[in-house]
Formats: sequence, structure tokens, C-alpha cells
Amino acid sequence: MTEQQEAKKRGHHHGRFEEREDLAGEHRLGDIGQLILLLIFLTVWIGDSFILRQSVILRDVIPSAVRSIAGSAIQLFAGLLAWRGLSTVFGEERAEPAVIRDGVFGVVRHPIYLAAILVYVGFLAHALSLAAAGVFLVIVAFYVFIARHEEKLLLDKFGEDYRDYMREVGMFIPRLRRRGVSAN
Repeated sequence: MTEQQEAKKRGHHHGRFEEREDLAGEHRLGDIGQLILLLIFLTVWIGDSFILRQSVILRDVIPSAVRSIAGSAIQLFAGLLAWRGLSTVFGEERAEPAVIRDGVFGVVRHPIYLAAILVYVGFLAHALSLAAAGVFLVIVAFYVFIARHEEKLLLDKFGEDYRDYMREVGMFIPRLRRRGVSAN
């Protein structure tokens, strides 16, 4: 099997990053799945929030200004998180491939996916659509699925070092106390 066939089997890379040895790859359906789910979410969110208004009963409980400020703050934080994560991964090529533990990767293992999830949370905060919340649950399940796939690739590539990282750092939720690490 050629090196390109092996890379395709493990996952895929994007454009100029295809030849980078310090990247483990992604799920082959990751990008298209994210795009399709985004379009479904936006269709349901816009349709329910502004046109049909069938499942926005919680709007009367929380004032519009509070929802707008909260949603915008969450989305701003998500943008910063995504920028920091993308800068860490793609900002420079590492001479020696290693598990990335710097910056936001020291807080959660998948900060870029967490940022995407938080963007959806921001949209939900703006409109409080229960129909969109249902689609959101499917989206979260998809992100968990592709993150687990990528973790298998990273385990294959980095072995015990990545396994230790998984014990120390949460997938999407920061750990208050790291597992397997002594307090002393």
C-alpha cells in the first residue's frame, strides 16, 4: 500500500497540510458532515425562530437583550477559542511530531470542535428554539464521533504519550483536577 493510500485510510488532510508529518488526520466525513449539519441547523433555527415560531416558548422567560448579550458573548469566546486552537495546530510545522499540549490544548483536547459547539450554543441563546436544540444534540453527537475517530489516529501515532494526555485533559470539558497526577 502506498503512503498516500495509508494516509487516506487513516484520515485526510487539507490542501497544503497534506504532507505534514506532524498532523494525524481527520475523519473523512468530518468536513462535509459539519457543513451539512450547519445547514440543517441554520434552516431549523431560522425557520423556527423567525418564521414558524413553533418551539420558541422560552422566549418570554428571558428578555431579548439578555439573550442577545449572552449569545454574542458565547460566540465571541468561541471565535477566540477556535482562533487559538487553529493557530496552535496550523501556525507552525513542528520538526518532531508530538502531542500538542500548549495553550488551549492544555485545557481541552478538542478546542476547535468545542468552539464550533459553542457557536451553536450562542445561536440557541439568541432564539431559544427547542427545535434547533434537537438538531444541536445531533451535532454534539457528531462532534464526539469525529473527535473519537481522530483520537484513534492520535493513539496510533503517539501511543502512550497520547493516552497520558487523554487521562490528564478532558475531551470538551476542562478537568478541575487532572487524573493520574499527584497533588504534590
